[in-house]
Amino acid sequence: MTKHIFVTGGVVSSLGKGLTSASIGLLLERRGLTVRMQKLDPYINVDPGTMSPYQHGEVYVLDDGSETDLDLGHYERFTNSPLSRKSNYTTGRIYQSVINKERQGQYLGATVQVVPHVTDEIKAAVLNLAEPDVDVVITELGGTVGDIEGLPFLEAIRQIPLEIGKENCLFIHLTLVPYLKAAGEAKTKPTQHSVGQLRQIGIQPDVLIVRTERPIGREHTEKIALFCNVEKDAVIEEVDKEFSIYEVPLGLVEHKLDKLIINKLGLPLNDLQIDDWRSLMQRIRHPERDVTIAVVGKYIDHFDAYKSIYESLDHAGFEHSARVIIKRIEAEEIERQSPEALLKGVDGLLVPGGFGKRGIEGKLQAIEFARQCEIPFFGICLGMQCAVIEFARNVLGLKEANSSEFEKHTPDPVICLLEDQKTVTDKGGTMRLGAEPCVLREGTISAACYGHREISERHRHRYEFNPDYLRQLEEHGMIAAGTSPNGHLVEVVEIPEHPWFVAVQYHPEFKSKPHQPHPLFAGFVEAALTRHQQRSQQTV
Repeated sequence: MTKHIFVTGGVVSSLGKGLTSASIGLLLERRGLTVRMQKLDPYINVDPGTMSPYQHGEVYVLDDGSETDLDLGHYERFTNSPLSRKSNYTTGRIYQSVINKERQGQYLGATVQVVPHVTDEIKAAVLNLAEPDVDVVITELGGTVGDIEGLPFLEAIRQIPLEIGKENCLFIHLTLVPYLKAAGEAKTKPTQHSVGQLRQIGIQPDVLIVRTERPIGREHTEKIALFCNVEKDAVIEEVDKEFSIYEVPLGLVEHKLDKLIINKLGLPLNDLQIDDWRSLMQRIRHPERDVTIAVVGKYIDHFDAYKSIYESLDHAGFEHSARVIIKRIEAEEIERQSPEALLKGVDGLLVPGGFGKRGIEGKLQAIEFARQCEIPFFGICLGMQCAVIEFARNVLGLKEANSSEFEKHTPDPVICLLEDQKTVTDKGGTMRLGAEPCVLREGTISAACYGHREISERHRHRYEFNPDYLRQLEEHGMIAAGTSPNGHLVEVVEIPEHPWFVAVQYHPEFKSKPHQPHPLFAGFVEAALTRHQQRSQQTV
């Protein structure tokens, strides 16, 4: 029977349940097991697609078009678990399904209640991943124990061992042991209270992973084990990592968490194949050179808004044994100062996606500066649209060129609404979403980076390149380097006369891994390293 691991969190949010869950998935895969990953989010939104990046961070898009929590990005970067709509459920989606069934009369006149109807829907969502060829399903529960909105989810996972057998389930609780500087000691009481709340619900954790700023020592772990009714060797200390999030799996291996899980679930103990991950950490800890990349965006002051962008840049750095120094620049700050003041000395410029008019002029100024100064440039989604607008204005001379998203009545809508979006009124789940094919033009930078011409990439947008302007742009030096198979949609633009100027309508950051950096990110960082080396030689 498929085994189930449930990961909960206590004391405070943002402890890293997603990273820990992904790390456990990686270790079990490296033990030869087949793993599936899942996140349950207690918020009432049907999905995070309509949520502000300031509140939620980035929206992570899957191949099937699902708009999901950013933790699913960790799952894909760490594991080979295929993710789909089944991998992320919210309270809103669960209740939507329950209400639809009630309206259809599927409950045969029963009074619909949280228990059993809502909890049954949650259990079905979890057990749906337990297919015959799957060894372990790892389900992460968002939020913190004690949150009122999380209670139906906790009740549902409490019931699952009663249905499939306790021997087939494992509860892992991630909690915080704060260090009080004034007292000069770590405090275990918050962890005790958190576990106490879980036990009141009816869940006894099998494993405790305690997050700490500094090592807490055996005395504290034994105290936690005693007061939380957990075996001593099942209290795992997880100290904050100095270099990278990719250290987390190796830290868990040092505490033998993978063996502990396998023993408790009665799974086969195969050899751990982790040498390549250790080699990766050596490259991360000992980079041979540095390169500085400016990221000019709209949500710069919220790190998680561009989480996958930053991770993909790091992956490309690992590939080239380089440390990528990311200079985060608010687009509006360029409008207040100047691109010269903020971009001087950078080795590359990346303009990521976003929505709305705010900061657009700053992005256009930054792109113009990179184009004229021959700084490697990478535009993604809105970044690609801004590159087209900037080129149309400053090279074609169409001074009022714009996107109809920002200026509805612009005389030159070089970026316009997708045809199938013109009748859309709902905001949630209605954009062009998910993986779609693209054909690259032979002899382009993009084709060289990918190594082949037919690709598939994930989308999340409503507006597109206006093909009515393609001929003018190509005559002046900006080409369509990639299109949809039927040629109707321009997916990639390049400036061949520039050292490295590539902009894409899709989101390549969603398909990058630490061992397999996305080809365009790898090519972009390589071009930035070349520029850095050239500038260094000029100053010698």
